[in-house]
Amino acid sequence: MAHQFTVAQSPWGADDEIGALNHITPESRVNVLARVDGSRVFDLSCEYFVGMPTWSALGDPAYQIYKTHDPAGDVVTNPLGLDDDANKLTSYTGDAIAMYTHSGTHIDALNHFGCHGEIFNGYHAHEHFGNRTWNKCGVDTIPPIIARGVMLDIAALKGVEQLEPSYGIGPDDLQAAAERQGVTVQTGDVVIIRTGRYREWPDAAAFLTDEPGLNLDGAKWLVEQGAMIVGADNVAIEQLPAQNESTWIPVHMYLFNEAGVPIIEVLNCEELSAAGVSEFAFIGLPLKLRGASASPIRCIAMPLRAE
Repeated sequence: MAHQFTVAQSPWGADDEIGALNHITPESRVNVLARVDGSRVFDLSCEYFVGMPTWSALGDPAYQIYKTHDPAGDVVTNPLGLDDDANKLTSYTGDAIAMYTHSGTHIDALNHFGCHGEIFNGYHAHEHFGNRTWNKCGVDTIPPIIARGVMLDIAALKGVEQLEPSYGIGPDDLQAAAERQGVTVQTGDVVIIRTGRYREWPDAAAFLTDEPGLNLDGAKWLVEQGAMIVGADNVAIEQLPAQNESTWIPVHMYLFNEAGVPIIEVLNCEELSAAGVSEFAFIGLPLKLRGASASPIRCIAMPLRAE
């Protein structure tokens, strides 16, 4: 029977907008940073460039960058009206970007998906959505993320470079990967799932099509273990197409609306996997885009010393 999705009230109060991220405390930050092995840093984020794979199935715009100032063009245009010598001396380059906020390595805020116009903690679009954005649960409410991270390498568990198309990762897979790697998921963790799909980057057709990922039961298991954020190396974190559910995006619907758990997508886990690093300090800083449903996020992982 398909899951019946609902919107949960936050256990952190009627004004809460960040859900499980309330697990980030001064004490939790101190605990993880005190164990950091600073000799290695793994960059988990992708580059942004014209032609990069981005979510396009619903017509969202591709990443674009263009120059607003060009050294040669400014000699001709002279926008500041400088004298000729000063204008030729000053080679000015500037640029602007346009993109869907859910492009590349990015974090989804809790207002990204709701049920019947209502998002986590009972905020309804009729009251809290203006001409451009929500005034609740936007990505600008997300604090700097400094937490224990765990990568569950499902591709390695299966002995493959990447999981087969549309493979659904369930509780048995997650538990087996944790046991194989000698880690446990704890309350307040950032849990990253490696499917191996990032090996297709930046081939858009191969990267975006019929992706393996979490199924709904797998997402529920992670929440039960205490996951605060769930991330993955694919474009939508979850198995696509979804199987036997009432919505095309059930893992998103459950994590946002019922668990209050944000999502990070398009994480590059390949170096972590090759190095055999399963436990680390996760540091991620989204942009403070007021009211937005997502933001690019620069993520790093630093291995932890044993306790």
